[in-house]
Amino acid sequence: VDVKSLFLFFFFSPQVLLLACAEDLECVPGFQQKVFYIEKPFEFTEDQLVLNLKFDDCKGNNKLNFEVSNPDFTVELDGNLVALKNVSEVGRALFVHARSEHAEDMAEIFILEANEKRGALKEILKLEGNLGIPRQKRAILATPILIPENQRPPFPRLVGKVIRSEGTEGVKFRLSGKGVDQDPKGVFRINEMNGDVSVTRTLDREAIANYELEVEVVDMNGKTIDGPVRLDISVIDQNDNRPMFKEGPYVGHVMEGSATGTTVMRMTAFDADDASTDNALLRYNILKQTPTKPSPNMFYIDPEKGDIVTVVSPALLDRETMESPKYELVIEAKDMGGMDVGLTGTATATILIDDKNDHAPEFTKKEFQATVKEGVTGVIVNLTVGDRDDPATGAWRAVYSIINGNPGQSFEIHTNPQTNEGMLSVVKPLDYEISAFHTLLIKVENEDPLIPDIAYGPSSTATVQITVEDVNEGPVFHPNPMTVTKQENIPVGSVVLTVNATDPDTLQHQTIRYSVYKDPAGWLEINPTNGTVGTTAVLDRESPFVQNNIYTALFLAIDSGNPPATGTGTLHITLEDVNDNVPSLYPTLAKVCDDAKDLRVVVLGASDKDLHPNTDPFKFELSKQSGPEKLWRINRLNNTHAQVILLQNLKKANYNIPISVTDSGKPPLTNTTELRLQVCTCKKSKMDCSATDALHISLTLILLSLLSLFCKSFA
Repeated sequence: VDVKSLFLFFFFSPQVLLLACAEDLECVPGFQQKVFYIEKPFEFTEDQLVLNLKFDDCKGNNKLNFEVSNPDFTVELDGNLVALKNVSEVGRALFVHARSEHAEDMAEIFILEANEKRGALKEILKLEGNLGIPRQKRAILATPILIPENQRPPFPRLVGKVIRSEGTEGVKFRLSGKGVDQDPKGVFRINEMNGDVSVTRTLDREAIANYELEVEVVDMNGKTIDGPVRLDISVIDQNDNRPMFKEGPYVGHVMEGSATGTTVMRMTAFDADDASTDNALLRYNILKQTPTKPSPNMFYIDPEKGDIVTVVSPALLDRETMESPKYELVIEAKDMGGMDVGLTGTATATILIDDKNDHAPEFTKKEFQATVKEGVTGVIVNLTVGDRDDPATGAWRAVYSIINGNPGQSFEIHTNPQTNEGMLSVVKPLDYEISAFHTLLIKVENEDPLIPDIAYGPSSTATVQITVEDVNEGPVFHPNPMTVTKQENIPVGSVVLTVNATDPDTLQHQTIRYSVYKDPAGWLEINPTNGTVGTTAVLDRESPFVQNNIYTALFLAIDSGNPPATGTGTLHITLEDVNDNVPSLYPTLAKVCDDAKDLRVVVLGASDKDLHPNTDPFKFELSKQSGPEKLWRINRLNNTHAQVILLQNLKKANYNIPISVTDSGKPPLTNTTELRLQVCTCKKSKMDCSATDALHISLTLILLSLLSLFCKSFA
């Protein structure tokens, strides 16, 4: 039957806005109107008629039954939707499920705020200046199907029908899409002959909320005649998921003394059900508070937002008077807007009361006593304080300072990090003879500043009385170290200096005697009575016991106390140099090839243990050469070096060349050293110095001597 026209009727009342449509003449099983929009009243009253629903299964509505998503409402057999009690909060929508022996359908009632009604109507009706939009005739009518999730067997269950306006003789219906021939396969099927759509198993909206299928009409050979047409199947949510807290652990902090209504933290739960229904409309509540003191209701949670706030006065939120600064709240989230039928989930919120510095530290007593021996350093007394603030914070940790009685900076005070005590120390040794008593004024504060209305009082200062005990102190040398300059090689028995030591114990009349403590070279002695230091051996500046021209010795001064005390004095003797060391020559061996073209044999150097001016410039000389001809000469290169040069090539042999070197001292000192010269055979860059002849110069001298004796015998 063709659809001739479409009429839109608007019916306004304080409660109901109905959209009615003229349907096709052929009976379509289900609700005659599936979607309703009503304006939300201040309250739905008990037995109040909300609207009338018309359901027809086209076969007499045998065993018709209605189910409403909100248990506060019911649908009577005549289709009237009424409230069972006074209800003010119902959410954004109601769903009515109708079922008879032959049909099943779902109607939706959307509840609009007053300011939403006008905009919603325009969106729904698509009004653009016309009263209606002509409806085009279609061969296949596939109305959307709504199926509640979690339906129980038996299956398959009829859920809808596809209608062909041209009749079904000689044709078949074919259904396809996800849920039919695509995964998950076989969820839905269609009666090929009459277009009945069935579901074969229980649906889970949280797994798949919507199915988009296609239906078409084919001939007996499978050739498409009409379609495909889209068939939408929506799974209607049921309240089958509990709220869950997924973001734990939940820990919040609030400062003690915070104002009433201070937000501590927010608790948020998740519900997998349809967020547009009451099934996921959550309300929060505090089930339990531990501990329950000073008030069993220290906190409040906003039922809609989940914000936890303080509800007690700032005076009760005092960390120092609480049984525990940690509170645990068992928070419940309930869906269905918090109604009794709602499902619940719980989580624990831990709230820590943070400390603020509202208590000044106080000394446990006004005066402390300490005793210390003179000359000793270190901790002498621990000052104790009390503080009611949190030991884990800077509001408890103490900072000590000496505000009076420490002009010489002989004392320091530091905080013991474990005990919070003030450790008073002597850092510069005290002298009993100068002062036997000291009085210090100590102040204690916190690392963190006090809050504005709290101040440090008299209990935050204390006095420390320190008594210095006298001890027998060792004598002190003046000066120390002692320095003197002497020339090396002074005669044994010479006086170096007279040391001077005094006893710090001026109130005691004691004598002092002296002794040698360390004398590495054994050169010195000291008169035990008057402290005169003299030499017992020659002072040698070149000795290994002398470092940088300074010889160091230690002496003791011992008083007559019981037991005796000892002081140590250091003596530095700077030794002046005298020319008492002859220069030395290096090297003393040289080699040269017998056919060498470069006759510069070797560069000689001279050194002297003495100091300038008793060293260089050095004078180099060859001793008188024997024989008819000269074989070598020496040339001065600089103040410390000279070069030996051959005057001709020599035969392979060993030669000894006497060379004298003289320093510049007054008087000068000379040293003669023989340079051994080896004349070797050189072939192919290899020097052969083995099997050399006997010393050439020595043999020549021997022959000359024999010749001289022989001539004298005949004279």
